[in-house]
Amino acid sequence: QVQLVESGGGLVQAGGSLRLSCAASGDILLINTMGWYRQTPGKRRRRELVATITDGGTTSYADSVKGRFTISRVYAKNTVYLQMNSLKPEDTAVYYCNVDRLIWGQGQTPKYEYDYWGRGTQVTVSS
Repeated sequence: QVQLVESGGGLVQAGGSLRLSCAASGDILLINTMGWYRQTPGKRRRRELVATITDGGTTSYADSVKGRFTISRVYAKNTVYLQMNSLKPEDTAVYYCNVDRLIWGQGQTPKYEYDYWGRGTQVTVSS
């Protein structure tokens, strides 16, 4: 069984910083792109892309977070991070970790998971 577990959310004042972590656990053989998405109640439940990082290290960011957020990854730990600086009240959301594809199952027939999500971590930025 594979799990994505996020941590690092919380309450912070505008202008402050938070660092989110997402660790993929289980018998993982390969992970392709890892990313962060966020969802606010007022946006019809649609999850907004925040940032992604490929297995080759290529990063991509939403325009709204460019220059403020940095995504990084420790491949040996199957962990992705999101450093969030200069936070704004509009960054308030539940942040979800996502993996577009992973392969797992050491010593057995490999299993594939697509579009895999964590449970989310709340980030609240007060003005």
